[in-house]
Amino acid sequence: MKNIIKYIKISACILMLTSCDAYLDKQPDDAMTMEMIFQKRASTQKYLVNVFSYMIDESHTAQNTPWLGASDEASITYIDRGYCYMNNGSWSPDNPPYVAFWRAYYQGIREANIFMQNVDKCPEINFEEKLRWKTEARFMRTYYYAMLMRMYGPVILVGDELIDISSTNLGKERSTWEECMDYICTEFDEVADILPEQQETTWYGKPTKGAALALKARMLLYSARKLYNSDDSFYKNIISTEGKHLFPQSYSEDKWKLAAEANKAVIDMGIYDLYKAYATNGSIDPYKSYAGIYLELWNNEVIFGRALSGKDWRLVTTPRGIGGSSFGGVSATQKMVDAYAMKSGRYPISGYTNEGKDPIIVENSYSEGKFQTITNPADGTSYANTNTMYKDREPRFYVSICWSGEKWKAGSTTIDVQFYNKGNSGPGDSHNYSKTGYLISKMTDHSLNHKNNEFGRFSWPICRLGEIYLNYAEALNEYDPGNEDILKYINLIRQRAGVPNLEEVYPEEVKDPDKMRQLIRRERQIELAFEGYRFFDTRTWRIAEETENGPVYGMNVMATDHTPTGKFWQRTVVETRVFSKKHYLFPIAQEELDRNKAITQNYLW
Repeated sequence: MKNIIKYIKISACILMLTSCDAYLDKQPDDAMTMEMIFQKRASTQKYLVNVFSYMIDESHTAQNTPWLGASDEASITYIDRGYCYMNNGSWSPDNPPYVAFWRAYYQGIREANIFMQNVDKCPEINFEEKLRWKTEARFMRTYYYAMLMRMYGPVILVGDELIDISSTNLGKERSTWEECMDYICTEFDEVADILPEQQETTWYGKPTKGAALALKARMLLYSARKLYNSDDSFYKNIISTEGKHLFPQSYSEDKWKLAAEANKAVIDMGIYDLYKAYATNGSIDPYKSYAGIYLELWNNEVIFGRALSGKDWRLVTTPRGIGGSSFGGVSATQKMVDAYAMKSGRYPISGYTNEGKDPIIVENSYSEGKFQTITNPADGTSYANTNTMYKDREPRFYVSICWSGEKWKAGSTTIDVQFYNKGNSGPGDSHNYSKTGYLISKMTDHSLNHKNNEFGRFSWPICRLGEIYLNYAEALNEYDPGNEDILKYINLIRQRAGVPNLEEVYPEEVKDPDKMRQLIRRERQIELAFEGYRFFDTRTWRIAEETENGPVYGMNVMATDHTPTGKFWQRTVVETRVFSKKHYLFPIAQEELDRNKAITQNYLW
């Protein structure tokens, strides 16, 4: 038993897209027949691991996914990656990036169906274990559908059929969005009735009741947002080959109610809590608390997640100057840096002029371009001649952002990070550098010596309670504004983060649902930064034409120094992105359309 979960916890969940062949897809000389596989416990169990193995390792963000690289929270320096083509608008059905997601998830669905239809044949497994394993495979099937839907919208529902999605005569149309939502919500509800509330320690990483309910709650929130819930949807006229409207035709407030109830159901389980670490005086330490979500494996905030090797994430977020094999090319944008509140809890920048270059600074909140000695409150380190834009920010800023001139600690090694041209982590003669003059320190364990390639492991939360609180507050604000739970759960997030309650900082704004909506979105942007949420948030809110389109700013890393008089501190365009209405959903690859004549393409593709 311990061996199998070892695969699930470590190996099966960090595979690359092309690394897992189906268990049956072996050469004839070593193939096992179906009957042989499901006669033995060990081979049956191995097949279940195969069902899990189609999960994408989303922590390998510089390679596997576009969730950071094509989001306004980050800019990645590496070229010829899928997010590069998404950002410059050159992708199309003929050359769609991340097309392997479609194939991998449908292969996972097929493997889950094969397992569910055959596990009962195994004479070496008792009824209870068969039911549990079958339910886990059913959960994974539903999970794969949810992952497809967030990318493509409505998808092909195959039920229990053993469909090969690459068949040249498949002839299956996409189901409507509402049919897809009804299906996955029913499936998640039914598996939640069977799955345990908590797995034993040996089985951490396998699905639970909370994981099923949390994923259902997230998808209901997405479905309630404007992309799928609007009277002015540009998807209205997409008619399937079966004569159905693939997308919802009108706004429904009830969707927000369903989303609120679903997220509250996860909270009401009462078995999860925000991760907190405490100072010697008994107060919450906001720095260790926020960092600990990712550094404390399997902590009680994680509803569904993975304990992963830190290598892929930390290689690309550690400054090159630390030595070893660090690349340091996944950087926070200036807009993301600007988003963090001050320690007072107020947001210092209310907008931009000059095509997003010049910030509109809230009076008496923040200064930029002045230089003085400041102290990083996360570790007490002082920095001379430091830009005052990094002074007096909230704790999550100091946990998450590395700026030029900051000290980067890696075990016994410490460097002064230099993101300017020819600096130890700047462009110079290397393509491994930060385009924006920032790196992401969130999820980094600074006790490990990255110079010696010590990357350790970290907790990657697929679902965590902090998200559920934010989901619940957002949904409530849309259908029951003024409900006291809105501030209650937003404030629980802020209290853990060491900033004042929202009503103390914005006493009038919290009374206005429209202004409260923006405050909730900002809190979500900060709390869930760099975890892969922002990409889908801006799209389902239907604001990506503003947030993902046009110039992306950072510091001027091509300047040769960052002394107080240096040009490094000028806000500079690091890339210019293209986003139009068709980009809200991924295109279905032309080769899939060629194989399956019944399927309808997404809007404008």
